Amino acid sequence: MSYSSLHQGVVTPPANDERITLVVENTRIIVDPALFAAHPDTMLGRMFGSSLENNFTRPNERGEYEVAEGISAVVFRAIMEYYKTGIVHCPPNVSIPELREACDYLLIPFDANTIRCHNLRGFLHELSNEGARQQFEKFLEELILPVMVASAQRGDRECHIVVLLDDDVVDWDLDYPPQMGEEYSQIIYSTGVYRFFKYIENRDVAKQVLKERGLKKIRLGIEGYPTYKEKVKCRPGGRSEVIYNYAQRPFLRMSWEKEEAKSRHVDFQCVKSKSITNLAALEAVAPVSISSETVEGAVGGFPEEDGVAPSQPFPREPYPDRLPLEDLA
Repeated sequence: MSYSSLHQGVVTPPANDERITLVVENTRIIVDPALFAAHPDTMLGRMFGSSLENNFTRPNERGEYEVAEGISAVVFRAIMEYYKTGIVHCPPNVSIPELREACDYLLIPFDANTIRCHNLRGFLHELSNEGARQQFEKFLEELILPVMVASAQRGDRECHIVVLLDDDVVDWDLDYPPQMGEEYSQIIYSTGVYRFFKYIENRDVAKQVLKERGLKKIRLGIEGYPTYKEKVKCRPGGRSEVIYNYAQRPFLRMSWEKEEAKSRHVDFQCVKSKSITNLAALEAVAPVSISSETVEGAVGGFPEEDGVAPSQPFPREPYPDRLPLEDLA
């Protein structure tokens, strides 16, 4: 396997006609495609492992193959060593997440058998993230999902789950239960889940998994949960107060409600009023004359059949009984 930079314009000639030229980030890499045939599950193995005549990968106008877009040439060269030795040594100036992303893209296994790096903290962190995802998906299917299904079957559209230890004892006084709404919480007894959620990184991984599964309003953390009654205090007036022992335990809260915005919205239908509330404006439009009979019989307005009182004639306007003779004719 040989490398040459496009900027330098130097190309190592192929040793035989079977070799191909890969272009990664302006760098040419000449390689024997037979190396990829031994690893058919990787991306390069799928692209070049079979006969090039029957392969879907097509070269450019210079007969070169442009691959691994977005991956640096330094990282690609390190990954190419996997096809020769089965080991990928992380370059000194390359971060573990960058190497992990490139391995995932090229379908190279990222595990302790394949990767060698100086930064053990970063490497183990990546392994822990993958292990946490697999472990939480198992917890989700076996322990958490049945509790969520039970809540959904009761008509609930959200769930609050508290994780207790296997040997935790919950003993509440029926006459004096906790005053914080814990009676609506669901409980999972699992020391394994408790230890898993003890790490904030694991809670971040779990939250991402729940988001990918379509859940909303996800909250994960540690909160105090009342386990048993410690003592009873007598307050002035004969009132008793129960003191509970609170243990710090992980909790999960999530929702699968689709119309949460509409559930909290009250639609008030507004009906246009036909009444006139501005009396000054009404008087300006037409002076009102109310008869004594109307005042005596009315409780709050004009008779329903009359509606608004008709406007009175102006002083210069002739009354019907005083119309000129020519108008009466």
